[in-house]
Amino acid sequence: MSISNLEELFLHELRDVLDAERQLTKALPRMAKAAMSEQLKTAFEDHLSVTEEQIGRLETIFASMDKAVRAKHCSGMEGLVKEGSELIEEEEPSVALDAALIGAAQKAEHYEIAAYGSLSTYAEQLGMNDAVSLLEATLAEEKETDLLLTELASSLNLQAQEGE
Repeated sequence: MSISNLEELFLHELRDVLDAERQLTKALPRMAKAAMSEQLKTAFEDHLSVTEEQIGRLETIFASMDKAVRAKHCSGMEGLVKEGSELIEEEEPSVALDAALIGAAQKAEHYEIAAYGSLSTYAEQLGMNDAVSLLEATLAEEKETDLLLTELASSLNLQAQEGE
């Protein structure tokens, strides 16, 4: 796809983030299963349902643009998911693994925060007010998830330091 204007860039990035979210719907259940902390398991499970809602918002934006809901492979998220998967495969369940899973999840959240921030800015510039609202709602959820993970990390990192 050739990108020659802002609307084409917006569509390109929309397809990229759709794939990123779809990749997360596959990764989050594995992360929840690997987590020892019940709070962390719940956070991953809750974020799965939020992610599914976010995919629905993206589909709404595609429809508003009269574009097919088509994803573009997101190599960035693929790498982040792969890092998390390697941790799960290589490490025994422990509080330290939980701390590592939080770090992996926060990397993904920060990737999404950057993506949704850019998309929202593009949509605003393009006068796509409905899309801006949907993207801002998702951006707020991603930031909220990041804060929750930071809170969980504050206790789990301490436990990991103590070798519990």
